[in-house]
Amino acid sequence: MNVLLEEVSNSPCEPRYREHLPCATGYTPRHLYMAPAGMELWGYCADIRYAKDVTLIFDIPRLEERFGVQLDCLNTPRLRFSNDPLWGLVKLLADAVGSEDPTARLYGDGLTAAIVARLVMATKEVGPEAGKLAPWQLRRVLEYLEQSLPDHVALADLAALSGLSQWHFSRAFKASTGLAPYQWQLEARIKRSQSLLLDTRATLEQVAEALGFADAVHFGKTFRKIVGTTPAAWRKAKKN
Repeated sequence: MNVLLEEVSNSPCEPRYREHLPCATGYTPRHLYMAPAGMELWGYCADIRYAKDVTLIFDIPRLEERFGVQLDCLNTPRLRFSNDPLWGLVKLLADAVGSEDPTARLYGDGLTAAIVARLVMATKEVGPEAGKLAPWQLRRVLEYLEQSLPDHVALADLAALSGLSQWHFSRAFKASTGLAPYQWQLEARIKRSQSLLLDTRATLEQVAEALGFADAVHFGKTFRKIVGTTPAAWRKAKKN
């Protein structure tokens, strides 16, 4: 699947089945296109200045095994179709590529699961809402997440602990906690940082390093986003 993120041109970019055969589907902003493996496609633009796109290559058998769904929809070619939620998910995934933050692994896995879900939803009836994890499943997963802080955690490992596919686990975990796995992990890191801020004399740089943040600036921005104030201000307020 190819997703056009940005383009600067006097005429829009278009995918083609044949080199000299214009695309029959009219232009839409933020368009996507799907092509089965081995299918030849052409790209055309009369006056391209700048373009940024993302290509996702799906290992269909592996995804079907991981998520427990049939992905026949990925074998059907589609040119210039629009799906804003799917476009947004791919944009988030592209922005997350290369991040060294420990939460990025779960975040990327969660986005992948959401992208697969959107692709299935685009061609099939939406099923019932996911149920919650059983108490033993939730307890096992949360214990594993706590013990793994601040290391990278894979969605596949959490799903395996619960005996569910990654897709069903992601939905059930959010139904149980109100948070996606990566959000839960991020908030747990912030809670642990609060303990360090109160119970030790560690500097912000030391706390950031202990919790796997790139630096004190990254830690500060994340802390403020979740808590509503900076680590230094929060520490001062709690100790007064």
